[in-house]
Amino acid sequence: MHEQILLSPFFTLVLGALFSVSLPVWLLWGVEQMSTPDSGQRHAMIAATVAYVISYRTLHTMFRYPGARSVVHIVPQVMLVFGLIILGTLLLRLDMSRLLMVVSCVMTMIWCYIDATIRSRFQRPKLALVPFGSGAELLSLPGIDARIIKEPALDDRRYDGLVADLDAIPDQRWERFLTQCALSRIPVYHARQMFESLTGRVRITHISENHMGSLLPSPTYERMKYLFDLTIILVTLPLVLPLALLTAVLIRLESPGPAIFTQERVGQGNRTFRIYKFRSMVASDVDDAQFASENDQRVTRIGNIIRKLRIDEIPQFINVLKGEMSLIGPRPEQRAFVERFDEEIPFYSYRHVVRPGITGWAQVMQGYAASADATRLKIELDFYYIKHCSLALDVLIVFRTIQTILTGFGAR
Repeated sequence: MHEQILLSPFFTLVLGALFSVSLPVWLLWGVEQMSTPDSGQRHAMIAATVAYVISYRTLHTMFRYPGARSVVHIVPQVMLVFGLIILGTLLLRLDMSRLLMVVSCVMTMIWCYIDATIRSRFQRPKLALVPFGSGAELLSLPGIDARIIKEPALDDRRYDGLVADLDAIPDQRWERFLTQCALSRIPVYHARQMFESLTGRVRITHISENHMGSLLPSPTYERMKYLFDLTIILVTLPLVLPLALLTAVLIRLESPGPAIFTQERVGQGNRTFRIYKFRSMVASDVDDAQFASENDQRVTRIGNIIRKLRIDEIPQFINVLKGEMSLIGPRPEQRAFVERFDEEIPFYSYRHVVRPGITGWAQVMQGYAASADATRLKIELDFYYIKHCSLALDVLIVFRTIQTILTGFGAR
């Protein structure tokens, strides 16, 4: 019980506010000044509190996705929120202590990292697994404390939830047991739902009609996402344009052929469109319909660099402006691959229900697929994104994309 109280979101939110805002105020100004602050100090305390609460809540929203509890995601998220709050106060010309905002920003990063570390170590969900159907496969997954129960009874042990394959309950004894658990306020989770939340993947072997409905994205979200894409492109254009011009010159200097190549890909609604990329291969080989591989001999020296840094994707901003792509979504494939995988992988073409993206959940979780088996895993990740697409997940993908660029993970 004490674990549930000490790690409850409200308790850690309040404790974090004392650490991230009240402690810096006390260190900078003392107790007396805290009780009688001037207007600049008061504005700073309010702004720091708002920035801390937004940072903490948005991070906790992101933490429900697999692999999100990392300092790589915490630092940019907190800096972004505090930066926007400071920018807003500058635009409003509010008198405010910038020093408190900086110190509070650092303390918020420290607190969120401490909170994430403690939760990952001590808040592993204790789950009881019903030994029928697909529930047993959860035993091999990290991040949970799972035990199989062989009889419909918990034996007075405390569990955070019960996991069962609801499509494989054998008899009425187990059905009554699951009902009794729910009445006792013990959550009952479908094994499929738990698998998705722990792996970030949606199984494609047995997709039901309920899945098909949940995989339809919200039209309102799609419109907001398009406006978000346009805003990001316009804001970053002064930085991106000089980089694009320099890249084009270097490509032309290294090898003959155009700096930009185009290729037909399959987009939303299974429609074909022409994608734009900086050429990273020898000009005679770029149209070959085959997987790129590590140490691919077709890739030029400049091409190898721009692939690792994802600079070769910059011309796809044109596709985004035309409404053919989004900044975030499943990667578009060549028609030859689509037709091949549509025969080998169930529901493959359903990934075309959304606009393809320059980066996406599958890219940051897996990298580029170079085989049918890897593509099957990629589709499970793509379906997870389609099912759970949201602003929080998009922000997480942006942060993980930056991490991918810095580490070179999945570059092909």
